[in-house]
Amino acid sequence: MRIDIISSIPEIFDSFLLKGIVGRAVSNGIVEVVIHNLRDYTDDPHLSIDDYPFGGGPGMVLKPEPIFKAVESIKNDIGSPDVKVIFLTPQGEVFNQQKANELSKMENIILLCGRYKGVDERVREALVDEEISIGDYVLSGGEIPALVLIDSIIRLIPGVMGNYDSAKSDSFQNDYLDYPHYTRPENFRGMTVPDILLSGNHAKIDEWRKKKSLERTLRRRKDLISE
Repeated sequence: MRIDIISSIPEIFDSFLLKGIVGRAVSNGIVEVVIHNLRDYTDDPHLSIDDYPFGGGPGMVLKPEPIFKAVESIKNDIGSPDVKVIFLTPQGEVFNQQKANELSKMENIILLCGRYKGVDERVREALVDEEISIGDYVLSGGEIPALVLIDSIIRLIPGVMGNYDSAKSDSFQNDYLDYPHYTRPENFRGMTVPDILLSGNHAKIDEWRKKKSLERTLRRRKDLISE
């Protein structure tokens, strides 16, 4: 899988791509993540990528020229015009586990990080295939949402995690929140591990986990359960 990111602040991604699950996926060649500085695609001598909005009003808007050049250059490098372009914006569809599963099966994705008041509308009309939000709140740009998508998507790719079943059993994978987890020590400050988890009876343990998963979902996120 190859993920291309277009950003005006590419340095944000440097350490993220070197550590943890994402770093291992990149170093092992399972995933390729390519960062593009939007300023590299402008013809402006001052490397300007934004301008004032027509009609007046506060804020600045990302210009269409560098974004079009960046996307076209990436698609040309990949060798295919059929690459999904995702614009990260609070106006988009709210990201969830189902969408992460869907995107993890793609070969190529371009993530466009907005800034300021967003992008020229012609970018959305002519380039963007999908708009995604990570919640009903506003951030300074699309870089943090891009990090969220990358982490969520990459961990679902077979071979990335040491135990793929760990990803498949995460919260939201089956409309339920994850069950409680315990590790050593067995007794910590008087708080003990449930006896069932020490029994060695895997059928009973599985039954307990399903029950606890349902209880936790009903208590915290009843909206996830289909009627």
